Amino acid sequence: MPEQTLPPSEAQERPGTRRQAGLAQLILLLAASCMPILGSVLIAPVLPQMAREFASVQNAGVLVPVVLTVPALVIGLTAPFAGALVDRVDRKRVLLVAMVGYSVVGTAPLYLDTLQAIVASRVLLGLFEAAIMTCCTTLIGDYWSGTRRARYLGMQVLTTTFAATVFLLAGGLLGAWGWRTPFWLYLAALALVLPMAALLWQPRRSEPEGPVGLPWRQLAGPCTVTLFGGVVFYALIVHLSYVLDGAGVTSTGTVGVISAVMSLATAVGAGLFGRVSAVTPRVLVPVEFGLSALGLGIVFAAPSVPVIVVGAVVTGFGTGLLLPTLVLWAVNRLSFEQRGRGTGLWTGALFVGQFTCPLIVAGIAASGADLRGSLGVLGAASAVMALLLPLTMRTRPRSVGDGH
Repeated sequence: MPEQTLPPSEAQERPGTRRQAGLAQLILLLAASCMPILGSVLIAPVLPQMAREFASVQNAGVLVPVVLTVPALVIGLTAPFAGALVDRVDRKRVLLVAMVGYSVVGTAPLYLDTLQAIVASRVLLGLFEAAIMTCCTTLIGDYWSGTRRARYLGMQVLTTTFAATVFLLAGGLLGAWGWRTPFWLYLAALALVLPMAALLWQPRRSEPEGPVGLPWRQLAGPCTVTLFGGVVFYALIVHLSYVLDGAGVTSTGTVGVISAVMSLATAVGAGLFGRVSAVTPRVLVPVEFGLSALGLGIVFAAPSVPVIVVGAVVTGFGTGLLLPTLVLWAVNRLSFEQRGRGTGLWTGALFVGQFTCPLIVAGIAASGADLRGSLGVLGAASAVMALLLPLTMRTRPRSVGDGH
């Protein structure tokens, strides 16, 4: 594909021309993909400080945790609508507006005085995060195809997983200056806006004779499996610290190191995805759920902390492979005109799974199991999924578009 000589500031491809994305575009899209992750984990270390600050507020015990979790719920509920907007308007314009809006509402808790207003700002933050995540994944699908698309979607998972660890550490360090201080980091999105305006472009839209509908039947499988995959992916991210505490690990430093080791295993799995992406999801997805089931089973039965760590590493590696497999399974079924809406549906399924994960684990525990027993049940469900999927999956290979 020849390199296009149009200036980088060109907002959209001209008819009959093609531009080739490179390292600059990849770095910008990967960096922007980290913004919703920043929203999910940055303020986790300062929640106890917030709880003390608003202790006199009615229902503060519920509202303070919601400050952390509500953006994920909003992403899950609104990402499909963000995808429709992306297809109707254009990827670049929606992304730039969302990045600016993200910084504005993300930093709002720096000056908001009431807990209710802070929760409202976090709802708005989730709207912008849904648009950012949908746009970034859609543009990766637009700009690249084949093995590059697979490799870069794996890199997206790797980058966001690494970023989660960095943001947790940053949130803890900045929290030493007060619970509001970490919110300054939401300004990072503004630093990306000008480079994005200069170096990203709206891919050329083919002009169909009529509206292009979504292949609902083909997307039903990837999105349904992703809903459960989101639960499995976040199970130990949410609950590992509690498991370790129950096993006698009281040092927050030790818990942080073990969590970082699991995150590293997730990153390794995501990084290796490009090497195995040519294998059909009908083979990969059951294997990945099988690895997750094995890891959760080890955590459930572990007689000691080192064995728990082994289980966490196996689970992290399996889910690190799983996420890019699921998104590629969905994206490869979509044409350019469908990609925003399809990616939005997939993103929504993932984040609904994230939000419901602790609710599902709590529901299992309510039936009489302890936390490790609940994770063991989730591992058993993953094993069942691994056994059933080869019998039910239809992964007709399809190559759609080269991103232009």
